[in-house]
Amino acid sequence: MTETPGVHPTGPAHPTGNDLHLDLPATGGRRSALMAALREAIRTGRLAPGTRLPPYRALAADLGLARNTAAEAYTELVAEGWLTARQGSGTTVAERAAPARSDRARRPTRRSRPVHDLRQGQPDAASFPRTAWLAAARRALTAAPNEAFGPGDPQGRRELRTVLADYLARARGVRTHPDRIVVCSGFAHALRLLFDGAAPVLPSADRGPLAVEAYGLDFHRGLLATAGVPVVPLPIDEHGARVDELARHPDIRTVLLTPAHQFPTGGPLHAGRRSAVIDWARGRGGLLLEDDYDGEFRYDRQPVGAVQGLDPDRVVYLGSTSKSLSPALRLGWMVLPDHLVDRVLAAKGEREAWASALDQLTLAEFIDSGGYDRHVRRMRRRYRDRRDQLVAALAAHAPHIEVSGIAAGLHAVLRLAPGTERSILKAAVYRGLAVDGLADYRHPAVTAEAMPAVDGLVVGYATPPDHAYPAALQALCDILPPQA
Repeated sequence: MTETPGVHPTGPAHPTGNDLHLDLPATGGRRSALMAALREAIRTGRLAPGTRLPPYRALAADLGLARNTAAEAYTELVAEGWLTARQGSGTTVAERAAPARSDRARRPTRRSRPVHDLRQGQPDAASFPRTAWLAAARRALTAAPNEAFGPGDPQGRRELRTVLADYLARARGVRTHPDRIVVCSGFAHALRLLFDGAAPVLPSADRGPLAVEAYGLDFHRGLLATAGVPVVPLPIDEHGARVDELARHPDIRTVLLTPAHQFPTGGPLHAGRRSAVIDWARGRGGLLLEDDYDGEFRYDRQPVGAVQGLDPDRVVYLGSTSKSLSPALRLGWMVLPDHLVDRVLAAKGEREAWASALDQLTLAEFIDSGGYDRHVRRMRRRYRDRRDQLVAALAAHAPHIEVSGIAAGLHAVLRLAPGTERSILKAAVYRGLAVDGLADYRHPAVTAEAMPAVDGLVVGYATPPDHAYPAALQALCDILPPQA
């Protein structure tokens, strides 16, 4: 046996095995039992090739064996080829002892990525401000009080809520106070807090059915369905959701809208309808849930402020960093009427279980230092350039295709001839182009009489990296039908 117990090499590190769990039978020879247990751990892959085993003296003490028993077991397994031992390097699992992997284990479990990705919903991942974010994280951690590293406050870090109140007032026209903001992990988390769970913030007796826009995310519809929330879709026209339809449903007391930029059809809610939905909420004792998912990105017109500013007691304002920074951060916020704050906190529980306190502190510093504003301005220019490239490509190769929803956001809608959407999507799959059809966003309960169906594509122009964007646009133009 050529092992120096307790000595570890200083070269390339292998996984260490100093805490080694082995189950030995209570009866039978100890050396044979130890060898059988080690062989089984290696054969099944629990001890991977290169794993360093504990010195035999330490293993013997852990298992209640004689030192010689452990040493002899190591020596025989080295001779059999299960283990290797070198002077000064200890004993490790032999590289050739790796368990054979089945075909099932080698089979890929994820779908292959498309060649060209023009799906909506994601910002440009390559543009995340890594250097500025890292600098903000260092400053935030340096200044953080010790209690920040303990159990999290379910309302969110006070530092973040304070800067959010200032930023949202300045940039989005939101009227609030830090005590009326609750940090969450994003829009879907906010919906779950409001409607799901044993004690939802908005039980059915308080809200009746939920009114939603006729076009929206199927994921959100599924979440509401899981929570048992009945929904009534509101038709949409060129001025946004037809909020006048709310008067026809006296049992509805809550409505979910995307007023700044209707998703996915584009366009802001008309000023008259913004006032009308607030009047409805006041008269009905109702509530507007305002999804401000991409409110920072406006290109050809002045920013549209939040409806929440018209009546903070009748609006729940929902925002996140998913479009402005990255969905990987899992940070969002709810700006609540005062009477809902305690209900939301009760639904969240006594400790923060979702949003990292360290990420909250970093975002607070990032906003307070001006880094967030600089990033948003930079991305606004970048996305506007992306949008302009899309519009120019369509003008050059498919001038008959109408494009809308381009004054804001991270996607555009291409209007197609009736009956062509499905075949064009099939052509996209053949070309390796990932793009969404407008029909996927239409609520299944919307009738043709209430709102005629429209064929179209929802094209996200933020997702591809710069080097891949021209080719993605060319692939898009190639699948579009010629002018009839």
